[in-house]
Amino acid sequence: MNLPIVRMSASDAIRLFLSFVIFGVMTGAGGAQQSSETPAQPAPTATQSTSATPTQETAAPANAPQESDKNTAEMTTADTAATFKVNVKLVLVRVVVRDSHGNAIGTLHKEDFQLFDNRKPQVISHFAMEQPGSQAAAAQTTTETAPGEKPSPAPPSMPERFIAYLFDDTHTSLTDLAQVRLATEHHFDSLRPTDRAAIFTTSGQTTLDFTDNHAKLRETLRRLLPHPLSVSGITECPDISFYMADQIQNKHDDIALQAATQDALACAYQNDQRFVTAAQALAQSTASRQVNLGDSETRLSIGALRDVVRRISSMPGQRSVILVSSGFLISDYTQEESDVMERAMHANVVIGTLDARGLYTTGPDVTQSAAPNAFVSGARTQYQIQSASAESDVLAELAYGTGGTFFHNNNDLEEGFRRVAVSPEYFYVLGFSPQNLKLDGRFHSLKVTLKGQEKLAIQARKGYYAPRHVPDPREEAKQEIEDALFSQEELHDLPVELHTQYFKPNDDEAKLAVLVRVDVRKMHFRKLEGRNRNELTVVSGLFDRNGNYITGLEKIVTMRLLDETLERKLNSGITLKSSFDVKPGTYMVRLVVRDAEGQVSAENGAIEIP
Repeated sequence: MNLPIVRMSASDAIRLFLSFVIFGVMTGAGGAQQSSETPAQPAPTATQSTSATPTQETAAPANAPQESDKNTAEMTTADTAATFKVNVKLVLVRVVVRDSHGNAIGTLHKEDFQLFDNRKPQVISHFAMEQPGSQAAAAQTTTETAPGEKPSPAPPSMPERFIAYLFDDTHTSLTDLAQVRLATEHHFDSLRPTDRAAIFTTSGQTTLDFTDNHAKLRETLRRLLPHPLSVSGITECPDISFYMADQIQNKHDDIALQAATQDALACAYQNDQRFVTAAQALAQSTASRQVNLGDSETRLSIGALRDVVRRISSMPGQRSVILVSSGFLISDYTQEESDVMERAMHANVVIGTLDARGLYTTGPDVTQSAAPNAFVSGARTQYQIQSASAESDVLAELAYGTGGTFFHNNNDLEEGFRRVAVSPEYFYVLGFSPQNLKLDGRFHSLKVTLKGQEKLAIQARKGYYAPRHVPDPREEAKQEIEDALFSQEELHDLPVELHTQYFKPNDDEAKLAVLVRVDVRKMHFRKLEGRNRNELTVVSGLFDRNGNYITGLEKIVTMRLLDETLERKLNSGITLKSSFDVKPGTYMVRLVVRDAEGQVSAENGAIEIP
C-alpha cells in the first residue's frame, strides 16, 4: 500500500517506520494540511483543550538571510531533519524478580543487582523500576464552547492496552490448535472495553488487525488451521526429525549420523552391508534437506514474530504479544531471535508465550516409521526428548528476555492465557555501557544476580549481539522521537501545552487543528555570536479509535534569538499549529516536542468529532 504524501514532510524516522507497517494501518482520516504558526480562530463548533487561547508567536520565513547578516531572522521553520545530541548507547536488560509464590517483586534497588557481560562485572548506569501501564496517562481535556452552545461531551475513552495474539500454525498440530481455539475464545470474554486485540499467524493465512469487535475476533479464531511447510503423510527414508538433522548437519553428531545411516540402510538397501557408504550419503543428504525445511519454518515463525512486534510498536499504549506455539527450533537464527527481543525491549513490548502442547510426555513418535533396530529406536527417543526441551527453550527465552510469562506443562490453557496476558506488576530495567566493545557482531552472554536474595527467582535475557557499525547519532535521535510518538507515556522535560479544536464545514468533513504552546523559560540556549540558539522538533500524530496510526506532521523551529527577543519570549512562549483534514469520528492526538539538547516532552489528547 502506498502511503499518502503530506504537504509538510514528517521526519525520516516516521517515514521509515511507516514503510515497515505491514498490515495497512493507513485508514480513516484523509490527508493532513501544512502546519502554521498562526492559530485559527475557533468556529462555533470548535473545541479546545483549555479555556485560554495560546499566545500567538509567528515564526520568520525559512529562507532567512545568512548568519553573517546582522538582520538574520531570529526564528525560522524548516522541514529538514535536525542533528540532535544523544546519550551514550546503552545495553538495556529487562528483569523480572519473583518470590517463591511467583509474585513479582517491586521493592528492590539498584544496589541489589549485579550484572555481568561475558562474566565481567558491569557498572549499572541506568536503573528503573517500572509498572506496565502506570505511565500510560489518560488524555485530560476540557471543552470550550461558544456562547449559547451546549457543552460538548466528555473526551472519549481511548484504548489503553493492545494485545497481539500470534498463533504458530506452522508448527502446531490440528489437535493442539483445536484446544487452543477453545481456550482463546473463553479468554476473549475477559478483555476490557479499553483493550484492543489482533490475531496473526506465522503462515500469514489468517489475520485480523486490532479491534474491539469480539464477534470478528471469534470469527477469525475459528478459521485457524495448521499450515506446515512440510507435506504431511509422507515418510522420508531415512526418517529424520529436524532436531536430529541439525545434530548431523550443524553439530556433527556421530551418533545421530550412525542412527540415520542404519535407518537408511534398512529402508533403502534392505540392510545390505555393501551399501553402507551409500546409506551414509543418503542420510547426510536427507539431513541437509530436513535442515533446509526446518530452517524455512523457523524463519517464517521468527519473521512473523518480528513483524508483529513491529506492528504493535506503532500502537499508543501498553503492548503485549502472546505467542501460542508447540515450540520450534532455532539453528542458524539466534541473531534474529536476539534482534526480535531487542526490538521488543526498545518498544516496551512484552512477549508472553504459551506452549500449545500443554502437559506432554515424550516417547516413540507414532508418525515416524518403525525403527529397524533397538539402536535406532533408542536414538530417536533420545533426540525426541532433547528436541522437546529445545523447542520449549525458545519460548522461554522470548518470554523471559522481554519480561513476559512462559506457560507450559499445563493443560489448563484458559489459565495459561490469563497468566501470559497480564504483564508482570513490576519489572526492572538495567542499563550499562559496554567498555571497549568491538564492532564484530559477536554474542555477549549476560547474567543478572541479586545480592543476598537467594530465594528470589530472576527472569532476564541471556545475552545480546555486539553491533557491526557505530550508530548514527542523527538516526538515534529520530528513533527517540518515533518511540515517543508511538507511546502513551507522558514526558515533561519541556513545559508544553496541547490544545485541539475542530471545525466542520459540512456533515462529512472536518478540519482538526492541533496547537502547541512551548514555554521557553526552561529551555537551555547556547550563546553563539550574540544569539541564543536552540532547535525544536515538534511532531503531531493522529490515531483512530482503535489506536491505528493515521498520519503525522513535523515542524522544526530553529531559534537564533537576540537577548531582548528571548526576554520577551520568556513571558509569551512559542505557539505552533498543525491541521488535519479528517472525517467525523473519535481520534487520539499524540504530541512530541524535542529540543537540540535532548529534552523531550510528550502529551496525549482525545477528541470526538460528531
